[in-house]
Amino acid sequence: MSALIKFENVSFSYPGDEQEKNLFAVNNISLDIEEGEFVAILGHNGSGKSTSAKLMNMILTPGSGKIYIDGKEITAEGITDNDVFEIRKKIGMVFQNPDNQIVATVVEEDVAFGPENLGVEPKEIRRRVDEALKIVGMTDYARHAPHKLSGGQKQRVAIAGVIAMKPKCIIFDESTAMLDPIGRKEVMKTIKRLNKEEKITIILITHYMNEAAEADKVFVMKNGEIYLQGAPNDVFTEVEKLWQAGLEVPQGTELIYRLNEELGTKIPLQVCDFDTCAQLIKDNLIDLE
Repeated sequence: MSALIKFENVSFSYPGDEQEKNLFAVNNISLDIEEGEFVAILGHNGSGKSTSAKLMNMILTPGSGKIYIDGKEITAEGITDNDVFEIRKKIGMVFQNPDNQIVATVVEEDVAFGPENLGVEPKEIRRRVDEALKIVGMTDYARHAPHKLSGGQKQRVAIAGVIAMKPKCIIFDESTAMLDPIGRKEVMKTIKRLNKEEKITIILITHYMNEAAEADKVFVMKNGEIYLQGAPNDVFTEVEKLWQAGLEVPQGTELIYRLNEELGTKIPLQVCDFDTCAQLIKDNLIDLE
């Protein structure tokens, strides 16, 4: 794998902020996101995670540092509007509220909107729309009105619209935050399928620890800086550090942590689903009887 997105000492502050460390939205961060990876970015409100996503998509321009997309430095002097346009085609973005991203009155027309604006030929648009709707499981709703869909269905339509533009990477910026548990499950299933089957690089910005635990790599941001990074097991077993960053940990991990603290057990601390967590507890508590 090669780095699809690379930050080198990137900083950004919003207009009006003084140039002080604690007022940088993003402060001197460096990171690599490899092609084909599923990456989660976590952080409390104001930690810099959404700002980082907007820098990746050139919605924002850094005050200092270098950003590379697919091997091209997008912060270099001489970058043209056409360069920006070509780079943005590689990085799609799905936002928190699907209603802000859906623009047409028929599902298939909404999915076609992006490719049309890219100047794609009509026959290719038709193929892309059909393919994108199939990928997100919304083929049967192609002729439906988006406003009659559930929140999870709307978000899947928004995702299909991005897929139809054929990006190498899709950023999901709190894309499950406004959904109920069923809607979140639908969208997460779609995200995982995009990564594993379609080989699309995924960047998931989320408050939900159990969603982030599905990723290959996790970045935790705090005060505009990268606070923790690594595989989910490496990050989520740093329970006290995550609490200090104002974050929760996956429920199974927290339960094992508290049992070890209260009972003096030495159950291996790891990210696990409920069945694995129950088995770990059963196997280790039997020894106390």
